[in-house]
Amino acid sequence: MRLFTTKAGLLCYLERHRQNREVALVPTMGSLHVGHLSLIERARQENAIVIVSIFVNPLQFGPTEDFQQYPRQLDKDLQLCKQVGVDVIFAPSTEEMLPPSQSNDNTQVIPPTKMISGLCARSRTTHFQGVATIVTKLLNLVKPQRAYFGQKDAQQLAIIQRLVTDLDCGVEIVACPIVREDSGLALSSRNQYLTESQKSQAPLIYRALQQAQKVFQAGDRNSANLIEVVNSELALAKDIQVEYVELVDPTTMMPLAQVDNVGLLAIAARLGSTRLIDNLLLRYRKPIVAIDGPAGAGKSTVTRLIAKALGLMYLDTGAMYRAVTWRVMQAGIELKDEPAIAELVSQSKISLTTDDTNGSAVRVWLDGEEVTQAIRSPEVTANVSAIAAQPAVRRELVKQQQSWGSQGGIVAEGRDIGTHVFPDAELKIFLTASVQERARRRQQDLEQQGFQNVSLAELERDIQQRDFKDSTRTFAPLRKATDAIEINTDGLSITQVTEKIVGLHHQQL
Repeated sequence: MRLFTTKAGLLCYLERHRQNREVALVPTMGSLHVGHLSLIERARQENAIVIVSIFVNPLQFGPTEDFQQYPRQLDKDLQLCKQVGVDVIFAPSTEEMLPPSQSNDNTQVIPPTKMISGLCARSRTTHFQGVATIVTKLLNLVKPQRAYFGQKDAQQLAIIQRLVTDLDCGVEIVACPIVREDSGLALSSRNQYLTESQKSQAPLIYRALQQAQKVFQAGDRNSANLIEVVNSELALAKDIQVEYVELVDPTTMMPLAQVDNVGLLAIAARLGSTRLIDNLLLRYRKPIVAIDGPAGAGKSTVTRLIAKALGLMYLDTGAMYRAVTWRVMQAGIELKDEPAIAELVSQSKISLTTDDTNGSAVRVWLDGEEVTQAIRSPEVTANVSAIAAQPAVRRELVKQQQSWGSQGGIVAEGRDIGTHVFPDAELKIFLTASVQERARRRQQDLEQQGFQNVSLAELERDIQQRDFKDSTRTFAPLRKATDAIEINTDGLSITQVTEKIVGLHHQQL
């Protein structure tokens, strides 16, 4: 593990080590706890190089806030980072990040006014401007493929997601779940300021959110009613001083009168001088079932049957990538000509329809032309991974997929559905099988389609190569989501796999 306190050292390291490797950034203000470590561990699983920044940002503290008292424990933080496999710590001084010549007149990044008008911004008027400025500087310095943030700071998370979209930063913002103490209290560096009496009352904040969630799940989606439930619970604690309880859109931070799709129920409260925040997402939608796994594991067939059994839409993402691959080949574009492919994809319209004669069958249309059968040829199969690995292709198709999934009620399969496309899916499955079993299945499929004399050994080599490409590509690689349930389909029939997943759906949802 390397420690750099200057931008020059960090940039030199990245120039020498980045090459084509995936880089992750975990921005922190230090005083690391288990919540931070969960972000780092997620980044470690998904990237080749993990960089943790430790910088107590003066721009995000108001005149009366605890900048000087904010806990600083660099030596302990370094030990924790080393234990979880961090590659680089970037711990610059204030002078390094905000040179004296700029300290009173530096360029600021100002988020959309409506996003910084409510919730925490009412009492911390320049806070998010300061956060956005330093996060932008860090993203520009590191240029990571992914940056990791916790859901606890939900307003900050939404602002950063908006920032990278509006400024075309080209980084994936990964939102990670809130980590809690056994009592339910959300982990925070400020929890150490609580007295024993305050520490015993603080868990009521989360319990109040949970009570509102129960009311919501019982069918009440009215904002005023849900907020009243929270306030009634919080009133039971003598030392909790409520700053706000609000129900807002988690993307725009605008207040909601009721939850039509998803709402963020957020709290800020003080116990003595310690300010705590917490939140819960309230979703009103049919569930999303995300099924990932390597090629040939049986995802497509199983997903169709599950969609039919559960009465959900089958979103055949693999067919979308096949359709794009077919279009590229038809246009005579070289597979390595990514700019030409990006332009072609951005101008193409893919539609999926259900065959009325077979509720589980999907027909694929590209610019008004049906390509259902054409996209299943061996030539398309051999080239689809190369096309799917291109960031421009995936960005365009993921936007379409997420649009379809915004209302829920779908079953989707692919390589990164649970990790990248629908990270908030209610049920995530990772289907896998041995290379030999997948090759045998592929051979049978091709023979049924009229392709004879296909070598089993050649299919095994193709599958191994495809696994390697899918799992090592820079953008959205094949990985098992941390909360996915793995099912090895060797020796299992399609019916057995389908019944197992349908059973999991009924158990969990």
